[in-house]
Amino acid sequence: MRPLDGVVVVSLEQAVAVPYATRLLADLGARVIKIERPGVGDFARHYDSSCGEVSSYFAWTNVGKESVSLDINHPDGREVLERLVARADVLLCNLSPRVWERLALDLPSSLIVGELSGYGWDGPYADRKAFDALVQSEAGLVSLTGEGDVMARAGISVADIAAGVQLHAAVLAALLQKARTGSGVRLRLSLFEAMAEWMHQPMLYAAATGAAAPRSGAHHPSIAPYGPVACADGAVHLAVQNDGQWQRLCGLIGLEAEERFATVASRVAHRDELQKLLERAFSGMTAAELLAALDAVDVPAALTRSITELPTHPQLDTWVDVQVPGGSVRMLPPPVAGFEWSPGAVPALGAHNDHVLRWLGYSDEELSSLRVRSVL
Repeated sequence: MRPLDGVVVVSLEQAVAVPYATRLLADLGARVIKIERPGVGDFARHYDSSCGEVSSYFAWTNVGKESVSLDINHPDGREVLERLVARADVLLCNLSPRVWERLALDLPSSLIVGELSGYGWDGPYADRKAFDALVQSEAGLVSLTGEGDVMARAGISVADIAAGVQLHAAVLAALLQKARTGSGVRLRLSLFEAMAEWMHQPMLYAAATGAAAPRSGAHHPSIAPYGPVACADGAVHLAVQNDGQWQRLCGLIGLEAEERFATVASRVAHRDELQKLLERAFSGMTAAELLAALDAVDVPAALTRSITELPTHPQLDTWVDVQVPGGSVRMLPPPVAGFEWSPGAVPALGAHNDHVLRWLGYSDEELSSLRVRSVL
């Protein structure tokens, strides 16, 4: 038994945030029925074509789901949706708030409903388009990321992931509450609020000091040496956070005690000088040699690897082949061990139309009629 075996999740989803939340629920055993537009599907299917016939985003966020292509604006399509909702434990949606309101579904009181918007349902930004990079920018993350005068978005869809993780956790809490009370709940979350929650630390720092920490690339803005240091064949990322680690690093490279490097604050103030000194000391060492030397004196460090090296990382030894439309890709299992997990396929558009509608009680004749009227 998996924790969510028997839980039915119906999701009117697209892009990344809600699909990631439902992927996490599917990992725990929930039956996730994904509603997509006939002939088009979730537009994230075609962000790129790196995973068979679908994008890397779609392959990542849609493992183990059932796809039903359904025109929810057609009266017959709406009837199918209403039958699905009647059988569901959880209904999730990241349609725009206005589209969701126009649907005006009759939702049972026992249903857990999760609604994700861009900026919320009221306020001056309620009707604005919200995509990951835009939300990163509005929440201040882009202003903190980069180096010097150059700003950068985070290299992954961090706003979408923040919202997906928080929505997933809220649904789990709602399922516990429903088990005790029998009642559902209406959950509301916005991408912007999810990102703002993750921005608390830099926001509190700026509020207390009167200024944001400076952009410092891969280096820590207020600790040094804490960032990548070049060596003979690459770079090693240092993370020297206290005096003991600093003294052991000094011993490794034969650095005499100097006032300009005596404290964390003074090392930050003289970061450029310190960086040059370290790189001179490490220039004759390979990254592997340097990491071994740092490990030997208990100075925290890591190799600075390319993303292309992650599939062969020596710490990751459990990979599985996941079927995607047009092929298969290697993926990692969920990072929290303890529950049984076997990956279902990433579905082709409408791959489960007949299976799901027969489960709802539709006959073969009715299915044929829905197909003729382009409802499916």
